Amino acid sequence: MKPDELVRGVEATLFAAEEPMTAEQLSAHLGGADVREALVELAQHYSERGIRLVERGKRWQFQTAPDMAHLLRREKEQVRRLSRAATEVLAIVAYHEPVSRAEIEAIRGVQTSSGTLDVLMEAGWVRVAGRREVPGRPVIYATTPEFLSHFGLESRKDLPGLDELKAAGLLDPVDDAYEAMTSLDDDDSEAADEPFEETEDGDDAVLENHEESA
Repeated sequence: MKPDELVRGVEATLFAAEEPMTAEQLSAHLGGADVREALVELAQHYSERGIRLVERGKRWQFQTAPDMAHLLRREKEQVRRLSRAATEVLAIVAYHEPVSRAEIEAIRGVQTSSGTLDVLMEAGWVRVAGRREVPGRPVIYATTPEFLSHFGLESRKDLPGLDELKAAGLLDPVDDAYEAMTSLDDDDSEAADEPFEETEDGDDAVLENHEESA
C-alpha cells in the first residue's frame, strides 16, 4: 500500500471493527504492513475532532471526544455490588499481576474462595494468564484490557499510588490489605505452609456506576 492508502486502510478497518484491535491484528488484516506510523498519524488527525483514536492496553479504538460526551449521554443508574473480598482481590491482581491464588491469600491473610475470582472474571476484569513454572504449576491471574478501559487507564503504569489512594479516601475499608500488598517482596511467591483461617468477609461495598452509551 502507498502511505496514504495505508492510513485510510487502518482508519476503515478500525471504524468497522467490532472490538478494539492491536497493531499486530491490524497489520495481519492489511497484508503484513507496518501500521504503527499510520496509527500515530491517525491519532494526531483525530486529536481535535469529535471522535478520538486512542490506545487502551495496546489495543486501538475510536471513542467520543470527552468534551462531546454530553451530547450523546444517556444516563442509567446501576447498582453493582462488589464484596470487600472481591475489591481486595482485584486490587492485588492489578498491582501484582501475574499472581497466583496462593499469593493472593498470602497478601490478604485469609483464604480466597474461587467464587470471588469467578465474579471478577465474569465482570471481564480478571483473566487466567497461564501457569507459573514452579512445582504444582499454579494458575496465575492478570487484569484485562476491559479493566483498563473501564477505569480509563492506558496501562497499569497509570494505577494510582498509595498516597493518591489515601488522599482520595479510597483505602477504606481495604487499607490494611493494600499496604500489605505494596510491601510484598516480588521474589516471595511461595504460599505459607500453615492453612489459612476461613474468615472471608461478607460485607458489601456498593459501587454506583453511571453508564454512558452513545
